[in-house]
Amino acid sequence: MGLHRVLAPTGVLPQAAERLDASPELWPGEVRIRVERLNLDAASFRQLSDQYGDAIKAEVLAIIESRGKMHNPVTGSGGMLVGVVDEVTPDSPLGLKPGDRVATLVSLTLTPLRITDGLARWDGRSEQVPAEGHAILFARSIAAVLPGDLPVPLALSVMDVCGAPALTRRVVKPGSAVAVIGAAGKSGSLSLAAARRAGAARLVGVVPHAREAEALTSAGLADEVVIADARDPVALAAAVGAPVDVTVVCVDVPGCEHGSILATRDGGTVIFFSMATSFSAAALGAEGLAADVTMLVGNGYTPGHAALALDLFRTSAGVRALFEGRHA
Repeated sequence: MGLHRVLAPTGVLPQAAERLDASPELWPGEVRIRVERLNLDAASFRQLSDQYGDAIKAEVLAIIESRGKMHNPVTGSGGMLVGVVDEVTPDSPLGLKPGDRVATLVSLTLTPLRITDGLARWDGRSEQVPAEGHAILFARSIAAVLPGDLPVPLALSVMDVCGAPALTRRVVKPGSAVAVIGAAGKSGSLSLAAARRAGAARLVGVVPHAREAEALTSAGLADEVVIADARDPVALAAAVGAPVDVTVVCVDVPGCEHGSILATRDGGTVIFFSMATSFSAAALGAEGLAADVTMLVGNGYTPGHAALALDLFRTSAGVRALFEGRHA
């Protein structure tokens, strides 16, 4: 689990640690990855961009240097990375071998990381960060070998959010009404496709402005595309219309908890996939609204999540068009 890499405070798991040991020497069960690209999670990238602007590169480097991992102290989130397996200890259970190009499917907030190129090739304008350095995976980490049929940036984008469609498919029942907030984004579009595959009868895609509404309408992933500010609870619920069985929250801004609750029927389910979510606001807001809803935290891992996300990407022209549009 990486306890031996925790420098401070003692007695916590790597994700909760303030500082990790990112030295390259391997302990039993570990794998060292030669880093090629980081993918900052959307909430973290937005917060860093808004606060630091052109100084974002220096701030990301400072976080990694001081903490031994990419763990945004404001959002509490990190992201993931792509790299090439450099060395594997004999007792590693991950099934990787030197030379494999992999995506780490665990958060950068618990991954020992050292950057050696000063992020010289990153312009600070994208959540995907070209980088050189190394990262360490533990025996209980998760990694997937990248598919050979997709460009690395696209594959990384899909795998970055692969937990969202997997849990959506698990929760949505045939005949359900489903609303996805942030529906034109990476996790949102995949969640729409997963809900459709699970048999949803009504799909509502919520986006913040006309440009995303046009893109989502063209993609054909939702039955209804509506424009609403998800931070305005009453406006969001009105835009969705009849309360839905499942609401999937895939936004990168705070303050969307109460609207998602209002949009969901009593006895329904809200899935939060945003690291910008305040879980105290969600719990207390539901209580204050006397809303009988089940609220789930999307933890990023569901068995088979990477394979499902890649299959949805390959088989849904609408999903692929939205992803490629973002990269273009």
